[in-house]
Amino acid sequence: MALRTFKATLEYDGTDFAGFQRQRTARTVQGDFERALEAVVGAKVAIMGAGRTDAGVHASAQVASFRTDTRLDDATLQRALNALLPGDIVLRALETAPDDFHARRSATARLYEYRIIQRVERPAIDRLRGWHVAAPLNLGTMREAAERFVGEHDFAAFTIGPGRPTVRRVSAVAIWRDADSVYVRVAGAAFLHRMVRRMVALLVRVGLGRADPDDVTALLSSGDREQAPAAAPAQALTLVGVVYPDEVPTTTFIKSQHHEMVAP
Repeated sequence: MALRTFKATLEYDGTDFAGFQRQRTARTVQGDFERALEAVVGAKVAIMGAGRTDAGVHASAQVASFRTDTRLDDATLQRALNALLPGDIVLRALETAPDDFHARRSATARLYEYRIIQRVERPAIDRLRGWHVAAPLNLGTMREAAERFVGEHDFAAFTIGPGRPTVRRVSAVAIWRDADSVYVRVAGAAFLHRMVRRMVALLVRVGLGRADPDDVTALLSSGDREQAPAAAPAQALTLVGVVYPDEVPTTTFIKSQHHEMVAP
């Protein structure tokens, strides 16, 4: 039987995972999904995720691809996998894709959303879904600072770890308030390890008046990680979308949220 390529859209609560990517000694989203897939199709199958979310980071629309020769149709395979997946992972959609589809290489953009909880009292229900910042944030200066991130820059100051190239392109940033929360949504072709969380940390400092928009420009120019703030907490970050050719453009996706945005 010929191999089929599948496109899977996953939602998961990242609280109890050491990230998306498979690890030998820790629980991961990829590891749990591959075990469920092996149980259904009767063979080991490697999956590829569109983004390697860090430990504690959530996803409402992570995309993964894999190839297998199962005889099950898409709907039956989706139901079978959901029956075996743990409660903190669910397969939102599954479809047979073109043979050349690859969740990571075919993607043109990834979209992350960060939630900052703005109230005096610490959150209880949402403590694993947001970063509690009690002092009020100035969204105007945060948007001014966010504009400095848009475009192609060397983000060496906003990541950790050695080795890999650090030039990335951020295509859009949106910042808005909804009730007692402030949201920061960032879109780009690809992101470095902890890049979005370090960007948010600096934006929050700007919003609190502890830094100014020029500090973004200075850090991008210097690449000095020692001068950058520590990454914002992981539990407030969610991968909310992956864009592929012929799908809705990145900036349209952000505009559709009806919030002010920063984009070229």
